Amino acid sequence: MTEKLELLEEHRSFDGVQLKYRHYSTVLGCDMTFSLFLPNKEQFETPRLVWWLSGLTCTDDNFTHKAGAQKKAAELGVAMLMPDTSPRGDDVADSADWDLGQGAGFYVNATEEPWARNYKMYDYIVTELTAIARDEFGLTGPESVMGHSMGGHGALVIGLRNPGRFRSISAFAPIVNPMEVPWGLKAFDAYLGADRESWSEWDATKLLAEHDGSMQTPILIDQGTGDGFFDGQLQPAKLAEIATEKDYPLTLRMQDGYDHSYYFIASFIEEHLEFHQKYL
Repeated sequence: MTEKLELLEEHRSFDGVQLKYRHYSTVLGCDMTFSLFLPNKEQFETPRLVWWLSGLTCTDDNFTHKAGAQKKAAELGVAMLMPDTSPRGDDVADSADWDLGQGAGFYVNATEEPWARNYKMYDYIVTELTAIARDEFGLTGPESVMGHSMGGHGALVIGLRNPGRFRSISAFAPIVNPMEVPWGLKAFDAYLGADRESWSEWDATKLLAEHDGSMQTPILIDQGTGDGFFDGQLQPAKLAEIATEKDYPLTLRMQDGYDHSYYFIASFIEEHLEFHQKYL
């Protein structure tokens, strides 16, 4: 293993292994952690890869500790890679607000100060962490991407902007139209500045509305009807309406009574992994 990766944790889990690493990110200019689940390497020498992008205030630990995904991933022979949600450290810009700054990277490349120096989460995932996954762990096969809330926004944007790379996309309670909801307006104004034209490349509804029909990466979205953020922040029906107009393969499932928590994610994570397995 290269010296640039520091192994922090290793746990046997469902005939696979749950790992956690730290490394210095040249893209973000700070130390970062990520978690990685690998199925039994003797049975699955070159496992397919599913990325998980977490939501506001989360780290890479939230999914590994709470979602209960390892059992199904081990059964399917799928690796799972979980990045942190933002750059971290004393020298990294931050905010006193929980929905901005560290823990709230929004998976964009910031252009405005003081954020532009470190907040390049899109490039970090699509280039730097991708290279680590491929070069250090041999994860060079088919990939899919999924996430929750802010991470659902990230999964949709990264998946739609890289249609030749990801076989499928899924999300739990995603922010689908950040340009029009409070969380997104606050983050985009800070990270991307006043030019709202530039925001559209980071908004899933805009990306889907503008696509030319050649992109057909299937999407699955689960949304709980008991989610307190549903009306004000999430509004997945906006994306589903565009998908219907475009004859795009998107499935929106409204799950009765479920909220925004990891109890919701744990209830349906196996179905999401099975969804990705069909395309991987």
